[in-house]
Amino acid sequence: MAGKNYYDILGVKKDASDKDIKQAYRRMARKYHPDVNPGNKSAEAKFKEVNAAYEILSDKEKRQKYDKYGDKWQYADQFEQAGQQQPQYWDSSPGGSTSYRFGGDVGGMDNIFDELFGGRARGFSRRSQTRRGQDLESTVEVTLEEAYSGTSRTINLQIEEPCTACKGSGRIHNLPCSVCRGTGAVADIKRLEVKIPAGVATGSRVRISGKGQPGYGGGTSGDLYLNITVQPHPTLERQGDDLLTSVPVPLTVAVLGGEVQVPTPKGKLALKIPPETQNGRIFRLAGQGMPHLGRSRQGDLMAKVSIVLPTSLSDKEKELFRQLSQLRPA
Repeated sequence: MAGKNYYDILGVKKDASDKDIKQAYRRMARKYHPDVNPGNKSAEAKFKEVNAAYEILSDKEKRQKYDKYGDKWQYADQFEQAGQQQPQYWDSSPGGSTSYRFGGDVGGMDNIFDELFGGRARGFSRRSQTRRGQDLESTVEVTLEEAYSGTSRTINLQIEEPCTACKGSGRIHNLPCSVCRGTGAVADIKRLEVKIPAGVATGSRVRISGKGQPGYGGGTSGDLYLNITVQPHPTLERQGDDLLTSVPVPLTVAVLGGEVQVPTPKGKLALKIPPETQNGRIFRLAGQGMPHLGRSRQGDLMAKVSIVLPTSLSDKEKELFRQLSQLRPA
């Protein structure tokens, strides 16, 4: 990504809002996603560029560093620790390269890199540093049934791995590495199958250890966090670990007693309705609710009776109801 303008890649202005950047990213990601362009290496490369640009511009701290240091934003902390004067401004040339201007006697970006990474002025060597990899996040949508029993998903992750040519140092013979262009890392899209445990709810955050960005200089990899959203169910309402459902009960069954079917995340259960059951009565089915995340216990299922009155009555049925009304006047 060295020498490229992240704003140009997403097609937004430098003063674009977070919302504009997010909308531009979604538009570009849909256009160049590998699943939409199978076998298209050019689209795949563009997709990687779009993801790399969004990773920087969507993060407030990274964006500030990028606006100040351009494509060398990753070394912002080292620049400031070295006590060098900050650049006065940066802009993009027509060819897409980034130009820097410094005040004082700093002597340009190359001198700073020589001091920071050349191992001379301060004895600093990036190879000797170890750094933990960055954590990654991904949003996962599941159905209520999947949340009940647990499931798995295959997701695409943009991973930045240490460049094998320069071993993550960004330099070869004191010159910027031509493979990673001095960044010390190369981007790649990886498909990862992840497990969603039973009992997750909207807002659950599942941590998958060591599946984030690789570390540098032998540092440990970051973690992957799955932000869970559970889709609404047409007949089951979730209330914590409990479930609530409305069960239609024919009038004759409510009066005389009988059996009805109750929906659950794992199928239907038979529920005995005692005679003279009133409308709105709630039956608790213990242990038929959602599993508690990380524990063995489960919630309950509350089945609320909704009496269904008969329609399209025959003459005989109407006569029977008239006789009933005479036997049990209001």
